[in-house]
Amino acid sequence: MNTFKLGNPAVVGLAGFGLTTLLLQFHTLGLCGLGPVFAMGIIFGGLAQFIAGFMEQKTGNNFGFAAFTSFGAFWMGLGIIWICNYLKVYETPPADLGIYLVAWTMLTAIFWIGSLYIHGAMAFTFSTLMIGFILLDLGHLGFPELNAIAAYVLIICALGAWYMMAMIILNDLSGKELLKSGKPWLKK
Repeated sequence: MNTFKLGNPAVVGLAGFGLTTLLLQFHTLGLCGLGPVFAMGIIFGGLAQFIAGFMEQKTGNNFGFAAFTSFGAFWMGLGIIWICNYLKVYETPPADLGIYLVAWTMLTAIFWIGSLYIHGAMAFTFSTLMIGFILLDLGHLGFPELNAIAAYVLIICALGAWYMMAMIILNDLSGKELLKSGKPWLKK
């Protein structure tokens, strides 16, 4: 009998997504500088999520594979934009960053629809991510006052990701459902 158990890569992906998203919103609200966001964006939000995504592929989870590798690439791409700005290789104006965000909003819309079929916690997290991205799009394309509202929505999103991470870890360790995932918002 094989008793070998693999860890769930989603816990690292969700932790990285949640922490990096939370730090960026703290930066947007003026609570911290860009340094911690950049460091975590490259390593935890970027590389760790990217690795978690490839590990999800090994489990046959297409949604986790696509979402974690995509958002890992998002954070690494955003980090490259920040490096180029800092080094003055190419300074990205807010409207260009807005277009970057619009493209990511379009991809997020696909994940959001998929999340509605998974469970309530996933649907909630991707719904707040979708709303946050739309607000950021508008904020970077002419309505900067919406960036602060987006920050608060995305803090809730980050906490939703951490809830799912805690749910996976605590339910596994306790052997029972301490934290509920909720029913899918859409039926298959």
